[in-house]
Amino acid sequence: MSVGSEPFRPLPLIRLSPEGSTSPIERAVAVECPVAIEVDGFGYAVMMMTPERLEDFATGFLLTERLVDSAADILSIDPFAAEAGWIVRVTLAAHLRGRMQDRVRHRTSDTSCGLCGLSGLEQIARPVTKRPPAPRAAPATLFAALSGLRDHQPWNARTGAVHAAMACDAQGTVLAAAEDVGRHNALDKLVGTLAHTDMRPDFILVTSRISYEMVDKALVAGVGLLVGISAPTSLAIEHAQAHGLTLIALARADAMLVANDPHGIFNG
Repeated sequence: MSVGSEPFRPLPLIRLSPEGSTSPIERAVAVECPVAIEVDGFGYAVMMMTPERLEDFATGFLLTERLVDSAADILSIDPFAAEAGWIVRVTLAAHLRGRMQDRVRHRTSDTSCGLCGLSGLEQIARPVTKRPPAPRAAPATLFAALSGLRDHQPWNARTGAVHAAMACDAQGTVLAAAEDVGRHNALDKLVGTLAHTDMRPDFILVTSRISYEMVDKALVAGVGLLVGISAPTSLAIEHAQAHGLTLIALARADAMLVANDPHGIFNG
């Protein structure tokens, strides 16, 4: 486990029955706290998240924010506990410091949106440098990966309050997984993990709705297919269409919805 705190902690609660009776219980509750990201001495973002695997998160976050082009552009990542939460101090390669200074802003996000701190609508349309590859997974593979989803959600099994993102190969084998109280934070952790390895997943499966930012992060990860168990937004579909990402939503055990299929893989 990388630097960070425990992802959940036991807390005393009270169980209330339909008849009105009560009884004390202890339940694992997902940890959520502020994590401040400082880049080259500048405060860049404060994310409300599960403070674990912070190095992976910082790497994925900087990649999806377009502050770096690869994990090699990050010289150091130093997470440490503070009184109010966690601070992650990052140092970038010298040739990228101008990019950071041009974009410095103070931003605060929460667990529902990773774009809240952008200062203008024009900043949403950030460049995607290359089109993703055509996915190789068959429909049966997607259903198989979905059926094994819970096996890779240990924190959610304890708390019922945590999202997951899984990287899978064309046979549906899970190569890597990440969890967080924030869906976009879980995906950033996964993107960071992939950036530090030579894994080349065929698709990513997420336990959330598919928003614009989730599509954007999948594009940065370089996968060809994003699958979500909840519904897509209109902007997510448009972003996938514009950049050739295959998109499947509302993935359930009995059916899935193909929202974008640029290679005609799932039209037969």
